[in-house]
Amino acid sequence: MIKPPHVAIVGAGSFATGLALALSQAGYTVSEVISRNSPGSRRHARLLARKIGARGVVPETATLDARLLWFAVPDREIRSAAAALAHAPGFAQGEVKYAFHSSGVLLSRELEALRKTGIAVASVHPFMTFVPGSHPSLEGVPFAVEGDSGATRLARRIVRDLKGVSFPIPASRKAAYHAWATMTSPLLLSFLVTLEEAARVSGFSPQDARRRSLPIIGQTLANYARLGPDHSFSGPIIRGDVATVAQHLSVLKRSPQARDVYVALALSALRHLPAKNRSQLQRLLQD
Repeated sequence: MIKPPHVAIVGAGSFATGLALALSQAGYTVSEVISRNSPGSRRHARLLARKIGARGVVPETATLDARLLWFAVPDREIRSAAAALAHAPGFAQGEVKYAFHSSGVLLSRELEALRKTGIAVASVHPFMTFVPGSHPSLEGVPFAVEGDSGATRLARRIVRDLKGVSFPIPASRKAAYHAWATMTSPLLLSFLVTLEEAARVSGFSPQDARRRSLPIIGQTLANYARLGPDHSFSGPIIRGDVATVAQHLSVLKRSPQARDVYVALALSALRHLPAKNRSQLQRLLQD
């Protein structure tokens, strides 16, 4: 079996931390954690590097003795970080042959400064959420892969070693893919916050709302996974209970934001899920 390539990670935030730990646990050597040359960034890089036996460096001091550079920085910084490393003192003597970034929406061409030097590049995006204080397992996580053939081949191997599942994403569909991913986690959280607002109308605090909502949310997700959407749908819309929906709309006038979300989701349910009295409900919701 070919020995796993050494990896240098650019960035030291939540995703960089989760990625570095996962790579280390999968038998990969992370040689350097490269950060911006600012006190806060250097401190985060040193802390992460210490956890995995790597060196915390900045572009000016990086030896770049890894075959793979993996950029785990905000989207707006990928292009400039790639250009900075392409001109770093250690680059010409380094061993870099591949470079990845993990933006969900941007293409591999953000790494063009490195591609021009002969490095094969790819975008490798995990369909997972990374936030401070949480280090999710990558086992079973889908990774969207796009880019040069050599780099995507390496990406598939690494994802397999991380026990994830890779799939190709056409460049023309990357933005749509990321819109879907954004709806799956960040905007799902936005919906959950709207639930707290609806609970406030009925006299419950946000803490009460979270505690009392979680059991039914968990069961709904379990039903969705096992039974599919149609057989997981319950409540007044599937029953065609126009009077109940009318009462909901009336009381939710106290929270226009929550009412707007209710209406949008109810109309979506009428389009995609089983419902009785569909035309009456549609008229009510669109009044």
